[in-house]
Amino acid sequence: MRVADREKTAERLLKSSAEKFYDPEVDIDWSAPLVDGLFYIPEQRISLYGTPLYDSLSQEQRIELSKHELASIASVGLWFELLLMQMLVKMVYNTDPTTRHAQYALTEVADECRHSTMFARLVERIGCPAYGPTRHTHRMGKLLPIIGYGPAMYGSILVAEEILDRLQREAMTDDTIQPLVRMVNRIHVLEEARHVRFAREELLRGMSELKGYELPYQKWLVGYVSMMITRAIINPAAYAAVGLDVREAHRVALGNERFQETIRWSGERIMTFLDEAGLVGRPGMRSWRRSFLIG
Repeated sequence: MRVADREKTAERLLKSSAEKFYDPEVDIDWSAPLVDGLFYIPEQRISLYGTPLYDSLSQEQRIELSKHELASIASVGLWFELLLMQMLVKMVYNTDPTTRHAQYALTEVADECRHSTMFARLVERIGCPAYGPTRHTHRMGKLLPIIGYGPAMYGSILVAEEILDRLQREAMTDDTIQPLVRMVNRIHVLEEARHVRFAREELLRGMSELKGYELPYQKWLVGYVSMMITRAIINPAAYAAVGLDVREAHRVALGNERFQETIRWSGERIMTFLDEAGLVGRPGMRSWRRSFLIG
């Protein structure tokens, strides 16, 4: 796959960032009322959708569950963006700050700060807890900025960003979804496109520079982190909001073929890219299968 010149790409992305960016404090009306009867994520993307357990819920409970699953997705997204910012700052720490490449990385950190604030405001506005990942995953996440480098670092970033991006692209044009949620999705999608371009090119550049003995570690790490991401998206605590047994609902969700298909669908583009780049394979295959990104 062709890799563009690093400085030219960064220059274009810097120009695009200067011309079009959003401030969630200004560009979103956080006081706008929520609309009764509308979902917060598309109904078919709710983790329990299509199961007898879901069928047992009332329409009000289904909408409430969609709200709490959105809060989980947004707060887990915020958690991963904090990890991403740490990894980008670590990269800039060892880079000449006068390069456009380093300057765009810092610009992306600024974007992610706004996105994290936006997700936090969204969770606050809809009146849900900031679930974030489970305690174990939260602890494990602290290691990523330390052990993550090279193509696996950018691959992990891309898995998180592109899964969320595809879910948001679908929801932002769905008139069954709350207008406030659709606006948040639209802003994130528009700005995230630059980040995806940057990360994809950095990953390919890193693969071309990788020493042979490093490849197994890179394959294992990106697979393992991807499994952490997909398993963390819905914090099981969200099920308690509609009176479900947390352990049972979590078990049903993980075994739900429709939910597994949603994960595969949301990761189609990035999995094709990672496979073509040479990052999908042993010793990471067990993690890839457990992530539901591979059937």
